[in-house]
Amino acid sequence: MAEFIRIYEENPNPKEIDRVVKVLKRGGLIIYPTDTVYGLGCDINNLRALERVAQIKGIKLEKSNFSFVCHDLSNLSDYVKQIDTTTFKILKRALPGPYTFILPGSNTLPNPFKKKKTVGIRVPNNNIALEIVKKLGNPIISTSIHDEDEVIEYTTDPELILEKWDKLVDLVIDAGYGGNEASTVIDLSEDEPVVIREGKGSLEIF
Repeated sequence: MAEFIRIYEENPNPKEIDRVVKVLKRGGLIIYPTDTVYGLGCDINNLRALERVAQIKGIKLEKSNFSFVCHDLSNLSDYVKQIDTTTFKILKRALPGPYTFILPGSNTLPNPFKKKKTVGIRVPNNNIALEIVKKLGNPIISTSIHDEDEVIEYTTDPELILEKWDKLVDLVIDAGYGGNEASTVIDLSEDEPVVIREGKGSLEIF
């Protein structure tokens, strides 16, 4: 049975954030809100938790394309090779926001991701998500929660999410109804930005 806790985005209760972080630190999986759709996440440094997420998604961990959800851009060099000024300006302009940026991976990536040439970096404009990673002290890996219904791409109701994910995860955050449009994915690993997926984030910032 997953814990189900209500957290308000405007002013997240620090005690509730602490509860979520404790679950992550002991290798738990959480479903949490972002500025787009609800996401499935775990501590980037917990191998057992990473393997559980990969198993749920039906993929090998080494082949996964999970996003790294960060609190800000201050520790970017832990996961990303040095980037040029133009790229950094794009990141500063767009984040926090509904974007995932594909960037060249550094050689200091956590073990399961060592062979990855690129990583997806996300800094969502959502206080709950940002407070969780800030308190945890490192990113969480994240993947969107897809709905099995072909008409509805993403589940937006936390109670329905709990019903479906109750036995698969350790904690579900109820932050009210989520969005149903995923992040815009931009590849910045080459010379020119390439739009991989057009989602919630406007392309006018580029």
